Amino acid sequence: MCLPTLRYKSEKKGRTVEELHQLINWLTGYREEEIQKNIQQKTSFKDFFERANINPKAHLITGVICGYRIEEIEYPLTRQVRYLDKLVDELAKGKAMEKILRAG
Repeated sequence: MCLPTLRYKSEKKGRTVEELHQLINWLTGYREEEIQKNIQQKTSFKDFFERANINPKAHLITGVICGYRIEEIEYPLTRQVRYLDKLVDELAKGKAMEKILRAG
């Protein structure tokens, strides 16, 4: 899994690993120890997302990432990876955590 890249992206903008893991937990349901295990085992995104419990509010993650509209991506794995990309982008841009997590 490419978590070190996501970690670098968020840390260089002054965000913490804890915040990144909070996003991952919200999106996938993975607890801290499960996130760490996936990192250590270098789990592929395919396996990571196949075992995840995607948050029912994930469909609220919209917009453009890497030139693609997230809501128009048909292939579930690609859409889920882009959900995570978008959340990390929002974190790196300084957006409030409650907005990133689509609270309220």
